[in-house]
Amino acid sequence: MKVIVLIKQVPDTWNERTLDLATGAIDRLGTVVIDEINERAIEVALAYQDAHDAEVVVLTMGPKSATDMLRGALAMGADSAIHVLDEALAGSDMARTARVLVAALKATGFDLVVAGNESTDGRGGVIPAMVAEGLGIAHATHLNSVVIGVDSLSGERGTEGGTMSVRASLPAVISVTELAPAGRFATFRNTMKAKKKPILVWSAGDAGVYDRVGTGRSVVLATERSPAREAGVKVIDDGTAGEALVDFLAARRLI
Repeated sequence: MKVIVLIKQVPDTWNERTLDLATGAIDRLGTVVIDEINERAIEVALAYQDAHDAEVVVLTMGPKSATDMLRGALAMGADSAIHVLDEALAGSDMARTARVLVAALKATGFDLVVAGNESTDGRGGVIPAMVAEGLGIAHATHLNSVVIGVDSLSGERGTEGGTMSVRASLPAVISVTELAPAGRFATFRNTMKAKKKPILVWSAGDAGVYDRVGTGRSVVLATERSPAREAGVKVIDDGTAGEALVDFLAARRLI
C-alpha cells in the first residue's frame, strides 16, 4: 500500500503570529516548523507501516525552507518526500492549493491520503475534503481514531452530540484530529538515514502536471491590527455586587 501524508510548514505556535499588513498574508519570517497535527498524521501512516507492507511518502507545497521540515518527516520514518516548490504558487488560497495537491497525487499515485484536520495557521479545515473531491474518491475527515484495512478503513468521528462511526473503501482521503496518537520522536539513527532518503522537487510546470491548477488566488483588500484589549470592569462587592452584575449583563443584552 502507498500512503501519502499531506504536511505543511507553519509559524511556530509558541511564538506570536502576525499578518504582513502589506500583503495580508501570514508573516513567515520567524521560526517555522512542521504543523503538529501533521506529525499525528504521519504517525497514523507509520503505525500502519509497522505492521504491514506499506510505503509512506510525505507531500508538501511550500517554500524552499520546507526542505528542513521534510527531512524531519523522513527522520520520523517516512520513506521519501515530494516538495512542490514554485514561486508562482506563493500566496495560493485553499482552492488553488487543493488543485495543486490533487495534481501531485495523481502524478505520484496512492492508495490512501492522510492529513491533519486543520492547519494551525489558516485553520480552514477543508483541504482534505477538497482534495478528495478533486480526486473523485471518498473522504473521512476529522477522525479521532482510524483502523486501516487492506481495501477499506473505519474510524470514529466526533460530533457535537457524540461520535459517529464511518467507513470508506480505498482509495480514500482521511484527516485526523488531535486525539490521534502523537508523532514519534526521530532517533539519531533515523535522522542520519533521512539524509540519504530522496526528496523529489517539482515545479508548477513539471511534465505538464500542473497545467490545470489555474493562476487565480484570493486577494486581501485591507488589513489592520486588532485593537489592544481594554481592562475589564471590576465590581467590588459592597453588598450590591449582584445588582451591578445584572445591570452589566442587561446593558449588553446578555440576559
